[in-house]
Amino acid sequence: MTWQASSLAVLAIVLAGGFAWYERRRPPAEVVALVATLAALAVVGRLAFAAIPNVKPTTDIVLFAGYALGPIPGFVVGAVTALASNVFLGQGPWTAWQMVGWGAVGVGGGLLALATRGRELGRVSLALACGLAGLGFGMFMDVYQWTLSARQGLDGYLAISASSAPYNLAHVFGNVAFCLLIGPVFIRALRRYRRRFEVRWKRPAVAAGDARGAAAAALVVALAVAAGLHVAAASPASAADPAASAAASSPSSKAVAYLRRAQNRDGGFGGTRGSSSSQLFTGWSALGLGAAGVNPRDVARSGGRSLTTYLGRAGSIGDTGELERTILVLEASGLSGRSFGGRDLVAGLLRRQRADGSWRRNVAHTAFGVMALRSAGLGAGSGSVRRAAGWLAGARNSDGGFGFVPRAESDVDDTGAALQALAAAGRRGPAASGAVAYMRRVQNGDGGFGQSEGRSSNAQSTAWAVQGLVAIGAGAMGRDPARYLRGLQRRDGHIAYSRTSDQTPVWVTAQALTALRRKPFPLAAVPRKRRGGGGGSAFAASGSGSGGSAAAGSGRRGSRKATKAGEGKADPGAPAPSLSPGRREDLEPVGSERTSSGRGASGDEQRVAAPVLAAGGAGVLVAVLLLRRRLRARRPG
Repeated sequence: MTWQASSLAVLAIVLAGGFAWYERRRPPAEVVALVATLAALAVVGRLAFAAIPNVKPTTDIVLFAGYALGPIPGFVVGAVTALASNVFLGQGPWTAWQMVGWGAVGVGGGLLALATRGRELGRVSLALACGLAGLGFGMFMDVYQWTLSARQGLDGYLAISASSAPYNLAHVFGNVAFCLLIGPVFIRALRRYRRRFEVRWKRPAVAAGDARGAAAAALVVALAVAAGLHVAAASPASAADPAASAAASSPSSKAVAYLRRAQNRDGGFGGTRGSSSSQLFTGWSALGLGAAGVNPRDVARSGGRSLTTYLGRAGSIGDTGELERTILVLEASGLSGRSFGGRDLVAGLLRRQRADGSWRRNVAHTAFGVMALRSAGLGAGSGSVRRAAGWLAGARNSDGGFGFVPRAESDVDDTGAALQALAAAGRRGPAASGAVAYMRRVQNGDGGFGQSEGRSSNAQSTAWAVQGLVAIGAGAMGRDPARYLRGLQRRDGHIAYSRTSDQTPVWVTAQALTALRRKPFPLAAVPRKRRGGGGGSAFAASGSGSGGSAAAGSGRRGSRKATKAGEGKADPGAPAPSLSPGRREDLEPVGSERTSSGRGASGDEQRVAAPVLAAGGAGVLVAVLLLRRRLRARRPG
């Protein structure tokens, strides 16, 4: 075999491996679109400067792509650029060499970003990197010329390099010049594109004078409230049960209080407090509250409708995901999915099941179909459940995880859903053990989980992972995911999506509640609120359950371990397995709406109410006067 044939064979293997690497990662649509755009821009840059030998922005653009998007997209941008531009400039054996050369530049850009750990390079440092990339590309293309020479040796390569040195230097200087001109702007543009997919809430700056005035007012209010609390603490009723105050201040209790405040008067929930209600957010809020021991039928604002009333009046439930989620909510509420609003939702879901056992050949829909059917009372041995579980087991990827459809890139959300469905169907074989191994492998160092391997942690993916692992009975994880979730809780009780994003707080909080309470789906029917005892009320602890994940267009849903009862209900007394290393996770007590003694306000509590209100009112009055004085001092003239 000649040098030319051997080198082309090696290049073909490298290119095939690079594109297979890219396809294996199953990049999201926004990344694919940006890769195509950058490749087109690099092609235009090469054609526009074709009249100037080796002075082109192509290498810079490829390096920027790898720097901003990662090594794999960078490789594809470089390889596609060479192939597409040579359609206009001429194809030949050099095309494969240029594809590999520019692909390597893209990989180098990604490695440079990893080496700097996300720190943005300065203009000069980035220009030097582009210059080195141009030099490396030129030296690599000299190897191509060397394979065509009559003699392959070091002296032959040095002779070729000497003859091509002016062109390579022109390439280096051109790269440096283009980078100094457009480099920082180009990088900022790519980062702005990435930021469009994240929501960040920044605290507004406070002027120093305003800060001092606000601090003084806050101090006065704090002293007044502290005095009132000191008086209230002397009451025997408040000291009767310190565990009650601990329960009220637990992360899950704060999250429940936030969700209650977020409910609209029509009974539904929006993605944020005050936004319009929707079936998606209302259904997830119901499941989160149900996991915390609150029956969705008991969730209603004063003078407003109940949560389940909204679900029944919010129009037709037609989407497969809506059917599955609504069945789960109804069964947790003690209602029947076979008779809701004059419809048999369970029968409607069964009619949509394919002959192969799946719903729409979608992993998430099929997983939640299993959970909904188990929740509605179908046994694990029923034909519909068995066929769906068998299809799910066959959809597992070679890495142990599950994607949204068979052979799609594995992700945490769908793997968590599949784990719960397999547990609900009583299938704890190789498919389940492989999925658990995948979860252990992709957990991040902060204890949380990202949507897929290598992604930064977020609350919803972490919740799906916890639910799936609890459902299947996995042992302790290396790092505690519940600690990560608790670290995302904000002052008003809601759970942020991640450390840098706070989108759809109602949905995220509801999803995180199921993990904080370690109650995978489907939930056992939650007891209704008991009334009596001087107007107090309490929620009895709910049953256990298992799981959660996502279905396209319908949000994330969940599942629970199967039992022998045939009703799809988990044993309320069964403890959930611990995910924390070296200890059992302390389950938070379910929030109670009554006093520690089970009674209404006592005479002692009524006697201390007046001093508390007086102290608080005085503090607020002083705070208002101080702020008014500050504003007058700043008024011009």
